[in-house]
Amino acid sequence: MDTNVIIAIVAVVVIAAILVIGGWWLGKTRKNAVDKSTEDAKAKADARLAAEAKSAAADSSTVKPSVDSNVDAAEKAPAESQQKSSAQASSSETAAPAPATEAKPEPVHETPESAGTRMQRLKARLSKSGNPFGKALFNILAKDQLSEADWEDVEDTLLLADVGAEASEQLVEELRNDARIAGQSDPAEVRAALKDKLLKLVGTDTDRRLNANKEGANKPSVIIMVGVNGTGKTTTAGKLSRLLVSEGKQVMLGAADTFRAAAADQLETWGAKVGVPVVRSDKDGADPASVAFEASAKAKEENADVLIIDTAGRLQNKANLMDELGKIRRVTEKNLPVDEVLLVLDATTGQNGMTQAKVFAEAIGITGVVLSKLDGSAKGGIVISVQKELGVPVKLVGLGEGPDDLAPFDPEGFVDGILA
Repeated sequence: MDTNVIIAIVAVVVIAAILVIGGWWLGKTRKNAVDKSTEDAKAKADARLAAEAKSAAADSSTVKPSVDSNVDAAEKAPAESQQKSSAQASSSETAAPAPATEAKPEPVHETPESAGTRMQRLKARLSKSGNPFGKALFNILAKDQLSEADWEDVEDTLLLADVGAEASEQLVEELRNDARIAGQSDPAEVRAALKDKLLKLVGTDTDRRLNANKEGANKPSVIIMVGVNGTGKTTTAGKLSRLLVSEGKQVMLGAADTFRAAAADQLETWGAKVGVPVVRSDKDGADPASVAFEASAKAKEENADVLIIDTAGRLQNKANLMDELGKIRRVTEKNLPVDEVLLVLDATTGQNGMTQAKVFAEAIGITGVVLSKLDGSAKGGIVISVQKELGVPVKLVGLGEGPDDLAPFDPEGFVDGILA
């Protein structure tokens, strides 16, 4: 190795050693200086504190408490103690009546409208609706000397109102042979003749009572609600519970529509307003028959007057869904007999509703029909055709969107309404 390189390395090492030793010496010197200044400051602080303590002791020795102040203090002490005790006693007396836990307020339930008032509203709404077929018939029949074209208009009006072909032909024939309409027509007589014929078709002698309201009805009486999607079936079940509550009955609802997530919640909302309990599944998509079984067992246990079981809306051409309705009925009847199966039909669907009705009648058996959305409809003739085709009565009609817009069907009120 070159001598110059060795000398350079040695020089670098020496310089580094000098720098390290110098840094250590400076650090030690600085630390000694800091320690000395800290000790000096502490000594000064101790001396100041000692002087302050000595001065305070001297001041306290020169001041003596007076006898009067001691007496005042002694007299005030019992008085203050008495005031404190009386204040404590007063506060304890004030706090004593307060209960340990506050009672929860009882829920306020609505009072549903009576059935009689509902029918009066039905008649009023029908008379104010846009185009009841009865008005159209009257306007034609009130003409003098009806022509063949007029009679064709009468039949067309009946068909458009979904009266049905057979019933329409029968009504036209009876009107043609009525002396009150032939020749010079008196409007009052025409109206009377038309009312008589329509009442005959609608049926005035039919027993339209719910089976739960008949003598010797089972208790609990079970009602199963069926229908296609969109007819207002769950809403009708809730409204029916209100109607039965207005009649003084103890009602229970079974939420067997487990396919539609909001169906059970919807029923609970209806039930909560009038104090009607709802039996439902804890999860969506549960077996509807199991819910129906549980609801029937619960209604039997609590001795309810009526159990209303809501079912899922379904298409009439889906065989598996229709079979499920039969299963719901069979499972329910293991606990309670099923007294009523109500088919909910949308009055505005007309003859399409008739197709639905026939399939449901075959699948589960129908004891009555509920026509929703009847008010304001020009298709009120569905009342006549559905009864003629199925041989079961229209028992209830929906009047509108309100909670009490469901009423027992009254033939005279219905005919009066559409002819008003």
